[in-house]
Amino acid sequence: MRPRRDAGPALVHHLARAAAGRGTVYLVHPGALAVGVHRTLADALPDGVGLTVLDLSGLPAYWEAALTGGRAGTTVEALAERLADEHARQHDGGPWTLAGWSFGGVVAQAMVEHQPPALRPPRLVLLDSIAPTAEYQQPDDALEPPLLLGWFAMYLGAKRGHPVDVAAEHLAGCGVADGLRLVLDAAAASGALPADTSPHGLRKLYDTYVDGLLRNNRLTAPYTPRPAGVPLVLVTADRSLVPGDPTLGWGPLAPHGLELRRSPGDHYTMLSRPDAAAVVADLVGPVGAEEPAHAAKV
Repeated sequence: MRPRRDAGPALVHHLARAAAGRGTVYLVHPGALAVGVHRTLADALPDGVGLTVLDLSGLPAYWEAALTGGRAGTTVEALAERLADEHARQHDGGPWTLAGWSFGGVVAQAMVEHQPPALRPPRLVLLDSIAPTAEYQQPDDALEPPLLLGWFAMYLGAKRGHPVDVAAEHLAGCGVADGLRLVLDAAAASGALPADTSPHGLRKLYDTYVDGLLRNNRLTAPYTPRPAGVPLVLVTADRSLVPGDPTLGWGPLAPHGLELRRSPGDHYTMLSRPDAAAVVADLVGPVGAEEPAHAAKV
């Protein structure tokens, strides 16, 4: 696979076009799953509300790092500035809301701070996004194989459309090779992978997945975020990557308020499940758009 030489049109994906006066949701997506996973949210939004995905994978310095050892030649601030510039080109001046999934939430929050106060969105919706605070800025070696293998199984299940369930206690103490055998067995049993899948092929997919996580971890490690200039709404998945903290560390960065919501599914399937999309759709409908009576006002 050859790295892309330029971002091209892949940075911006219009999954739903806004009707006049209805507003647009801009969603920062960090890759891992294909952008099309957000079509479930596009379908769940109120009629006429648009959805534009800003895909970080469209930026070569970010995307290529997942193929070259996880070290990106960029920064959170540079990514946010690039997306803020792209948003300025795309935005028609109507009502809008900003959201970000996973590491995309970190970039989205930085992106807000690049906006003049009068042009900022009314709120930022974070989808199972871990705050870039000291509590969660961990060295690479803190991401140990049992943790990464559990996340990988979750990711693989979402990517293949079949759950891959491996009990955490079975992964405890496992090295990568032994853990991947457990993941492969579970994936074959659920139909996520053919029974004759090569362990070598699965290891390559795992290594690319881990390099993507390391890239995001390394981008976050030196980053010092400013407190959010708008209210934050955090939607955590029932099976979040960090299930023990309902705020995922965002409290210190939310001087204008932090609203907490829960979504069905896990960190990955929350993007494709219709019941999870319904939760998010009620939160991201742009302020100023005419919303149906059931839509939440936050």
